[in-house]
Amino acid sequence: MSATTIPAGQARTRPFLTLSWLHFRYQFLETVRIPVAVLGNTVFPALSMVFFVVPQQQVAGNPEFATIAVAGLGMFAVVSASLFTHGLGVAEDRQLPFYPYLRSLPTGPGPQMVGRVLNGAVFALFGLIPLIVVAALFTEATATPGRLLAGVVTILATAVPFVLFGLGIGYALSAKAALPVVQLILFPMAFAGGLFLPAELFPDWLDGLSQALPTRAGRDLLVQALTGNEAYRLAVPVLLGWTVAFAALTVWSYRRDEGRKFR
Repeated sequence: MSATTIPAGQARTRPFLTLSWLHFRYQFLETVRIPVAVLGNTVFPALSMVFFVVPQQQVAGNPEFATIAVAGLGMFAVVSASLFTHGLGVAEDRQLPFYPYLRSLPTGPGPQMVGRVLNGAVFALFGLIPLIVVAALFTEATATPGRLLAGVVTILATAVPFVLFGLGIGYALSAKAALPVVQLILFPMAFAGGLFLPAELFPDWLDGLSQALPTRAGRDLLVQALTGNEAYRLAVPVLLGWTVAFAALTVWSYRRDEGRKFR
């Protein structure tokens, strides 16, 4: 009996979405097996609300101010999850023996990157849950169901440039270098973007600088979705510009890493 030979190019492969789901499930399980990695991004925004917003009754007791504070800390949860999950996570995965095997598979990088994006989105949403609970119990923050849905859509859309930024860092740097770089970038961008201190209180020079940052653009668009207060007119172009720049960084760092490992 002779063996059947499958012609080149006709070998059966799983659909793209199925492979993306497999990568997402694998990365999700890898993350939840280290609880401290989940708790940090999940609890920090809610704790910030408890310590810095709830005690200030002039903020917590004002529906508009409290909602703006929730928007800023919610944006921080998404930015933090995106940079740590993708930046540090990718850098650590690149050092594992299994990773070069994944890169050698004929499926290409698409399913793996889609899985990473889904994983980051899930943990970003996890970070919003305790924040929303604290805001609902201890502040006057409020939003209609329609505005709340618009806020969720907005926060996922504004996460795109930060996901790309995290991937660019992860493919460009080692795990030891990625951790301090993410920390050095995250907190200055958060403060200057108005995620901790309302941008309305900034002096003119800092306000102008802030409006050029993706964190400020994302924060103002989220505030607009939740409260109806219009974002500054360049918020969308700024966010799109950073998205293009971070996408270019991701492509460059991925190809650079691929050239180092597989040439």
